[in-house]
Amino acid sequence: MHTQVLCSGTSAAVAARRVRNILGSVLGRDGWKWRTHEVKLLNTASGDTVTIGEIAYKLKTPRNPELVPVKHISDSLPQTVVQHLRWIMQKDLLGQDVFLIGPPGPLRRSIAMQYLELTKREVEYVALSRDTTETDLKQRREIRSGTAFYIDQCAVRAATKGRVLVLEGLEKAERNVLPVLNNLLENREMQLEDGRFLMSAERYDKLLQDHTTDELDSWKIVRVSEDFRVIALGLPVPKYKGNPLDPPLRSRFQARDVYYLPFKDQLELLYTAGPNIAAERVSQLLSLATTLCSQESSDLGLPDFPVDNLLPALHVLNAFPMLSSQQLVQRLYPYNSILGKDGRAAVEGVLSRFELLDGRRQPAASAVTSVSRATDREGRADVSLRVADKDVTFQVPAGVKETRPPNSSLAFISTPSHSQLMAEMMQSHMVKDICLIGAKGCGKSVIAREFAEMLGYSIEPLMLYQDMTARDLLQQRFTLPNGDTAWRPSPLVTAAIEGKLLLLDGIHRVNLGTLAVLSRLLHDRELDLYDGTRLLRWDRYQTLKEQLQFSDEQLKERSVFPIHPSFRVLALAEPPVVGAGAGSRGQQQWLGPELLTMFLYHTVSPMAVAEEMDLIQGLARDVPKEAAEQLLHLTHSLRKTNDPTAQSLASSLSTRQLLRICRRLSRYPEESIAHAVNKACLSRFLPSLARSSLDKSLADCSMQDTADPSEHLRDLSCSIKDGVLTIGNVSAPVHSATEKMKVPDVLFYDNPQHMMVMEDMLKDFLLGEHLLLVGNQGVGKNKIVDRFLHLLNRHREYLQLHRDTTVQTLTLQPSVRDGIIMYEDSPLVKAVKLGHILVIDEADKAPTNVTCILKTLVESGEMILADGRRILSDPREAEGRPNTIVMHPDFRMLVLANRPGFPFLGNDFFGALGDIFSCHAVDNPKPQAELAMLKQYGPDVPDATLQKLVAAFGDLRSMADRGTITYPYSTREVVNIVKHLQKFPEEGLANVVRNVFDFDAYNKDMREVVIEALHKHGIPIGAKPSSVNLAKELPLPEVQMTGYWTINQVGNARRKLLCPTETRPIDIKGPAFLRVQSSPCSRQESRALSFSEEKAHWQIPMDEVNIICDVATKDDELYVATCNPVSLYSMKEQGETIRCMELYDVFPRTISGVWQPLVTVAPLGSPLDGQVVLHEEQSNTVLHLDMQTGAVRRLVLSPDTEQSSTKASSWWSSKGPQGAHKMCHDFAHKNWLLFYKEEGNQLEVLDVLEGRVHSISLPINLKSVHLVAEDRWLLLESNTNKKFLLTKPMHMTAEEAGVCQLHSISEDSASSGHGATSAEVSAPQMLSCEQLPNENLSAALDQKIVSPNRILADGGSFARVVVGFPDLVSPNEVYSFKRPVDLSLVKGADSGAHALLRGGLRSSPARRDNCVGLLSANQVVRALPPGKVPLREIYPKDVTPPMTAAYLEVTDLNSKKVKYIPVPRSMTVSPYTSWLSKVSESDVLVAALGSGGVVTVDMGGYVRLWETGSDTLQRSLMEWRNMIGSEDGRPVQITIQRDSGLDVTAPKHGKVDANNDPHVGGNQWAGGTGGRDTAGLGGKGGPYRLDAGHKVHQVSQAEKDAVPEEVRRAAREMGEKAFKEKLKEIDMSEYDASTYERFSNAVRRQVQSLRIVLDSLQAKGKERQWLKNQALGELDDAKIIDGLTGEKAIYKRRGELDPELGSPQQKPKRLRVLVDVSGSMYRFNGVDGRLERSMEAVCMVMEALEGYEHRFKYDVVGHSGDGYDIELVRADKVPKNNKDRLKVLKNMHAHSQFCMSGDFTLEGTDASIKELAREEADEHFVVVLSDANLERYGIRPERFARVLTADPQVNAFAIFIGSLGDQAERLQKTLPAGRSFVAMDTKQIPQILQQIFTSTMLSSA
Repeated sequence: MHTQVLCSGTSAAVAARRVRNILGSVLGRDGWKWRTHEVKLLNTASGDTVTIGEIAYKLKTPRNPELVPVKHISDSLPQTVVQHLRWIMQKDLLGQDVFLIGPPGPLRRSIAMQYLELTKREVEYVALSRDTTETDLKQRREIRSGTAFYIDQCAVRAATKGRVLVLEGLEKAERNVLPVLNNLLENREMQLEDGRFLMSAERYDKLLQDHTTDELDSWKIVRVSEDFRVIALGLPVPKYKGNPLDPPLRSRFQARDVYYLPFKDQLELLYTAGPNIAAERVSQLLSLATTLCSQESSDLGLPDFPVDNLLPALHVLNAFPMLSSQQLVQRLYPYNSILGKDGRAAVEGVLSRFELLDGRRQPAASAVTSVSRATDREGRADVSLRVADKDVTFQVPAGVKETRPPNSSLAFISTPSHSQLMAEMMQSHMVKDICLIGAKGCGKSVIAREFAEMLGYSIEPLMLYQDMTARDLLQQRFTLPNGDTAWRPSPLVTAAIEGKLLLLDGIHRVNLGTLAVLSRLLHDRELDLYDGTRLLRWDRYQTLKEQLQFSDEQLKERSVFPIHPSFRVLALAEPPVVGAGAGSRGQQQWLGPELLTMFLYHTVSPMAVAEEMDLIQGLARDVPKEAAEQLLHLTHSLRKTNDPTAQSLASSLSTRQLLRICRRLSRYPEESIAHAVNKACLSRFLPSLARSSLDKSLADCSMQDTADPSEHLRDLSCSIKDGVLTIGNVSAPVHSATEKMKVPDVLFYDNPQHMMVMEDMLKDFLLGEHLLLVGNQGVGKNKIVDRFLHLLNRHREYLQLHRDTTVQTLTLQPSVRDGIIMYEDSPLVKAVKLGHILVIDEADKAPTNVTCILKTLVESGEMILADGRRILSDPREAEGRPNTIVMHPDFRMLVLANRPGFPFLGNDFFGALGDIFSCHAVDNPKPQAELAMLKQYGPDVPDATLQKLVAAFGDLRSMADRGTITYPYSTREVVNIVKHLQKFPEEGLANVVRNVFDFDAYNKDMREVVIEALHKHGIPIGAKPSSVNLAKELPLPEVQMTGYWTINQVGNARRKLLCPTETRPIDIKGPAFLRVQSSPCSRQESRALSFSEEKAHWQIPMDEVNIICDVATKDDELYVATCNPVSLYSMKEQGETIRCMELYDVFPRTISGVWQPLVTVAPLGSPLDGQVVLHEEQSNTVLHLDMQTGAVRRLVLSPDTEQSSTKASSWWSSKGPQGAHKMCHDFAHKNWLLFYKEEGNQLEVLDVLEGRVHSISLPINLKSVHLVAEDRWLLLESNTNKKFLLTKPMHMTAEEAGVCQLHSISEDSASSGHGATSAEVSAPQMLSCEQLPNENLSAALDQKIVSPNRILADGGSFARVVVGFPDLVSPNEVYSFKRPVDLSLVKGADSGAHALLRGGLRSSPARRDNCVGLLSANQVVRALPPGKVPLREIYPKDVTPPMTAAYLEVTDLNSKKVKYIPVPRSMTVSPYTSWLSKVSESDVLVAALGSGGVVTVDMGGYVRLWETGSDTLQRSLMEWRNMIGSEDGRPVQITIQRDSGLDVTAPKHGKVDANNDPHVGGNQWAGGTGGRDTAGLGGKGGPYRLDAGHKVHQVSQAEKDAVPEEVRRAAREMGEKAFKEKLKEIDMSEYDASTYERFSNAVRRQVQSLRIVLDSLQAKGKERQWLKNQALGELDDAKIIDGLTGEKAIYKRRGELDPELGSPQQKPKRLRVLVDVSGSMYRFNGVDGRLERSMEAVCMVMEALEGYEHRFKYDVVGHSGDGYDIELVRADKVPKNNKDRLKVLKNMHAHSQFCMSGDFTLEGTDASIKELAREEADEHFVVVLSDANLERYGIRPERFARVLTADPQVNAFAIFIGSLGDQAERLQKTLPAGRSFVAMDTKQIPQILQQIFTSTMLSSA
């Protein structure tokens, strides 16, 4: 042992303390001998001397002894510390300033303090933070009785009084602050603000030899004491975060590395701390700590282990020897929360190395059993914990209130995991401050409150926010009533003095540089404040009192206060971002080495399902049990996955949010859970990936949101009766408001959707929730809220946030009056006081760090205002406390925000604070609701217009949701359009919509999308009133009476034949149920750019080989039948969907030429609406189909048909064409049909309702049958074309069978009179079954006539009218409009659209006649092939007729005109041309639609609706012209009416000026403008307007078309030239360029929208921040007082914030696209273009990311049977121009053409994920494109799912190209949601890729 020589000092106390300084016994070994030093205190006559080793320092008596540190020297000084002290003493004697550098922790500070205590020096301590300014160091102004004085700050005080300035945290201060001290450090000189000059002691003493002190004082020179020293404490900056030292500053310090104490010293310390613990355990813990502080561990990215905290930890271990070391380490170093997978593994490796992985063996403390106040010591409590089976009792600090036994509170429901957490917190609380880490809404605040109440603490909550300054934490300035400035201690300081529990909520938000101010408080319980106050640890304060013999009052005068011994800090934080390197803002890892030293950490682990269930049932008593179980099942299934999307969804379903849902369910048990979950996650505004993931999770938990059909029909009205408001099913009392002016009153039109939102809001409002409404712009959020408050009659306070909102502006507005600072209450404070409703608008515009102070207000009802007042919710707490505002019980917040993400790019208010509000998504109203609402805004606007607007905007919105366009068009825009149309009805819709869309006029892609959407719905934007393209009308020939038809009634028996009838029931086979598929109908209005007869068109989704064979209509339903395979499509004229039923199983498709089915459709009438009879002509199969249910029944008409059909061979063995079976369905709407066979002699009448068949046998062979009326049918005999009329009784019953009579009809030509048989007997193609209305008949025949009549059409005439037929017996006159040439003689076949194919093939006449009579329009419409149309008459000589499928010949009998409307060619046509030609001679089929129009379907399945009726056409043209607006090109005049004050004398014409010069005013000239009394324009009082041709301020219509042709040509040539130059430059042929264009154009829109997103993200990243403490800019409210005192740097301005030093560099995101280039891609490309789509997708990736290489590093890799790593694009060599890109696409194509077969999807995905995970990047993405038939290669989808989610760091997505059947859908069910997509239509691939990109880019926005 080394002896210590301690001579007795001046005071016994000092000596007694020095005796305790026994040096560590460990050092008694020889090897260390030369290093040992002794600390001696020698007392001589001249004063005391301290020697350390051989160095002596003479002590001086301090002037302010209370500033000398006390009780810092520990009982045993380790040698290392003595070495440090000796070095400091050397430097002190040299007069040099020192810098102690070393790892975080209190060691450096304690060494400095020990030295100062040893040498009895006074200390000035400053904790530097990023908010420190030079005024904090030099001088600050304070106002005293109206005058500003300078008060010296620490540096100046230390210099003048000879103290030691301790600067802690140099790396925290901003760069420009510390250089202020440079000269003071070097030359001990400094110029002060108040004019004084600090001068070094030597110079001052020299001057004193020549001058007196008074002279020097008058020169304001002040001497710097020779004892002044600076001790700086800092961290080494490249290793830790912070600002590096300024070189000039660094050179002025002497540095000393103060590393952790050596192993042996440390061990010795720990042994003394834990006498009950096995020595081996202690050394293991220390070994672990040392390992984790080594250089190697920091290379792995592990933060340093907080070695200094081992001491308190051992105290815990000493009291609980049974505690497992692993748990202890978790508290010191919560590696599970801060490190990623690799880091965790590394730490666990070290733990197991030192045998510390004993967490499973040792029992943890399971619960707190009792808490009682300690009897022996004040401010302590005895706590017993149950560990294993025995109780352990120990003492912990306690508050001043009464303690409370555990689990005695009603508001806190204890669960096993929480009670264990409580017990562990008690253990840590014994020794140190605690930090609780837990996700938001998991109950941290509740646990903290319960913890405090158990120990009798009062809580002081302090909500931390991001731009909180050190002043906000410690002291703030304020003014006294007389205008003096003073400092007000913050809640933190009062809590420390009063011994409360300080709750630091949100320690993860606040900047580290600010938090550093607290490190001394947390480590040493000491604090120096701005006004010079010092807070000391309780025992140090007591020692000081004893040593100096001061009383508390005396110390108080010297501003020294004790910190209460019970004071503790409890910090709450959200979990650190695991393994976050650089992320985007706020993603920085907050839990660094510095913070680790400050607290012991406890994690609030997520609860188990059972615990959460107990909790929910305890807090929401009546919640339906199965609902709660489903909810928890969903939440836990989301929490368990390691998929980031699911994790983020789970965070919206925090425990707090679940409780809210359950409280609501217990009040309204009938609500759907899915609705509640969707609301909580705001699923309406989730990115599409997250939304699909949520939907899938809901489906997996069988919680689909069943849209209740009654929900929409429910009458949602709101009424106020007897002071009770009822919305829907919810009622609430109306508030009685005193001042009406604050209750909002707003124009609001009720519509069901908004009423539903309001009903929902009212439910939550009644449950006491604060509401958050999220929606796009313009959907009526403000309207809804205002209306809601108006109905409730509540006062509103309104706050609008913006990006410059600060915490101060939210709460108080400071202003200065008469030199005193006054605080105006903000609306928030007013609302809290008075119980009003606070509406916060645009909440997402303010930085989240500002809005998060709302959390404490909502959560705990507490908040501290800038002027020191605090808001409290509990009136009992507020009693007797000054400066409190009690929160009014009626106070509520309604927050409005735009939806998160693109394109608003606000701050994610929902993400930060969503779970403390009840969220409501407000969407645009549904079409019906919107229409109803618009009708109220524009009662006079035509309905058609409103419907078009609603439909067009609906389309645009769904595009915005899909991400095709960026701007979400909203109801607000539609409402503005409608208001305009209401006020100015004559202005055209097309013009008015431009008010909205002109914003997009300059963005080409956007403009095209918008115009396309508007045109689709028939809003003719861009059309001119003159663009009307109606077909040319030709005159009809004169009408002639051409003959008579006579029905022979009487006479010989041959002329009147009776036909026998028999009746039998039909045999029904079936029903079989087939699937009815619906697909969307992309209906396009045709009259977008010009007006023609065509109304609308759309494509039926059918195969290219299919053939259309019939079209039928009923009311507004269209039915189209196809025959290869046989299927039936039905659609509504205005409908959204096309329904399709494939009858492939009923009619198997057969080899061409063997059997070509031909189908006819008959839609039935009421009560069988929506049901159809199908008839196949060759096999005579009759099917009855129900399109609603998919039921198919076969109707067997005659028993004998069955046998014939079994002999299938007869169909094609008999050479001659068999007579086909036909169906007449003119009366299908009456539910009866007639069947006959050509050349047959039987009619079968099917009565569908009764299920009977009547067969009528005839004496003649039939050619065709026309139903002229229900009881009269016209029959044609087969060879002679002779006509017969069959009459039958109206109601056939079985008894009266056999009374059908057959009458022959004789036809006579007009010339020969009756009786003479006529030569021409033509077969009618169409014969109407109704008669022409009388006025039409009269118009057609040009004579007034009333008579029964029928209209018929045949080849020889345009139309014939048979007057009197079939009811009159007298001869019926036939009037004809004859054709110049009979149609059947015209060779039409060879000039059809497909003449080459069809020329020789037309063997038999076509089956469909394509002739329709529109009786009410008085028209006959038939479709003719182009060859039968007089084209020369329609088109001028020099015009080539367009390529058409057919012409519609419209014969109008009213106007006696015929016109030919061209029907455009079909896009595709079936290759089976011979079959086609049997169906129809032209390429279209026609059916009547409504009264004035027809529908055509061409062979490619393209449906077009035509308006032919002249009246309807006129009407439509009027409407169309109105929509365009009546700009007739006349100049617009501007007229100013001014009252000239002169009387109007008698009007006169005025003089006429011979030169006709313009005259303005003057009362004499005729034809002037703006004059008075004379004739002219725009004047006053003239007799008439006279225009002498002067321009009256003409405003010209600048039409774009007015650009002269040569200018346009020049522009075009310039473009072409530039294009060719570019090609030459990149050496690309024009052919290649056009090939590339093909791919590039297909994805141009997606590329554009991706680039917009990328741009705006980039702009957002560059958004400027507030820079504080500027000398110019805007006044910073927080610095108003500093401004009063006259400081300069009180402004703030926006600037680019330098990245925080030490924050890692942002790395690019890493993307890999893995494309399938296997052989199957090439093989099936012909079917669905999958290879081309994949090439487009790759092209899109390359184009979209061009120029963003710094943000995205991407490569493209292929996989095929040849392997899974075929390089297409390398990450370091991305294609720069189109040529390179085309090369990549060509490689893909070539590879898939020539590679081996096989599938490596799985291996490729696996390899890519592994490879990417190894690369350094911000985020990793793999997108796999594959057409994998996984099942074919025997790969289980589960395996693929595992591979996709193998590495949580890599986001992997799979896009499958839909393959056979439902395989793709099955795949999607097994794969993780939001990660896998099935593109059934390859066109979706680029869209899906775009979705993935957008959501991933925004994931970090």
